[in-house]
Amino acid sequence: AFRALCTRQELLAAFGPFPVRLSTANTYSYRKVDVPFQEYVEHLLKPQDPARLGSDTLYFFGDNNFTEWGPLFQHYVPPPFRIPGTSPAYSFGIAGSGSGVPFHWHGPGFSEVIFGRKRWFLYPPDKTPHFHPNETTLAWLQHTYPTLPPAQRPLECTLRPGEVLYFPDRWWHATLNLDTSVFISTFLG
Repeated sequence: AFRALCTRQELLAAFGPFPVRLSTANTYSYRKVDVPFQEYVEHLLKPQDPARLGSDTLYFFGDNNFTEWGPLFQHYVPPPFRIPGTSPAYSFGIAGSGSGVPFHWHGPGFSEVIFGRKRWFLYPPDKTPHFHPNETTLAWLQHTYPTLPPAQRPLECTLRPGEVLYFPDRWWHATLNLDTSVFISTFLG
């Protein structure tokens, strides 16, 4: 039911005029921009320009208004796993191909792809990745990744619709949407 409600047509019909908060795809930037959801989908949801800096790349993930988006999230069935003593917090996202979030870390959680494909790059907490905080994941993949010796490359995988990844506490990770993607993360905190 959740997947059926997450098609372009259904989301635009239900949430088109409502504002969404976009964040920059920059590890240390917290700039936010509010636009109507329809404007985001029709004008900003494009393939990533590889030359664009993270501080100039807007991304719809998290910052969801649960008053307006609540009816959608009521249909989401989260992964059936829990960490004792934690409660889940959900972040919903829609992003264009080539977009993503550069390396960062936080508490544990799950990420699930609803539509599209999302590539993940992960390093354990004691292995800080080499990256520029204002470089997009796409630029990092094109410029830095090919220069890394095999022993310095991250763990990686590609999630497809219906697949879920658990990311451990304080693990460095970066993501790259290979297609226009719809996804939801469950943060366990």
